[in-house]
Amino acid sequence: MKIDKDTAVTIRLSVVESNGKVIQNGKTPMAYLHGGYDNLFPKLEAALQGQEAGFKATLDLAPEDAFGVRDESLLRTISKKDFPPGVKVGGSLQGYTDAGEEQVFTVLKIKGDQVMLDGNHPLAGKSLRVGVEVLGVRAATAEEITHGHVHGEHGHHH
Repeated sequence: MKIDKDTAVTIRLSVVESNGKVIQNGKTPMAYLHGGYDNLFPKLEAALQGQEAGFKATLDLAPEDAFGVRDESLLRTISKKDFPPGVKVGGSLQGYTDAGEEQVFTVLKIKGDQVMLDGNHPLAGKSLRVGVEVLGVRAATAEEITHGHVHGEHGHHH
């Protein structure tokens, strides 16, 4: 079966930063629902369109094609007195952008009575090399299509 809209695709995915740092090693299979459900980077999904089990490819993704370019407006400094107890450097906090939209912020550093936060994805601004191997393709169930993701082995569990 060929990969097309509303197919459940099982893949192995490796992701490496341009500096060689391994983000995902590609050993664990994962499943996604193909066809514009925002389950994969669009450029990767486009490369998989029409392919079958056994297909392998390596793509170099620019930041715009991966986690986006860094947005410096998502940097925040807050007073330590407004900082919740127990959260440490590297931890995450729920906050709001200047436009009032919910955003997850990562704690970058705590310096004196100031806490520096970053609302960018940790891989924003980074080029990535993505290796993919298609392990299987099947028709998605009606429930998977309604939910927008694959259920069962290597997929989402309810």
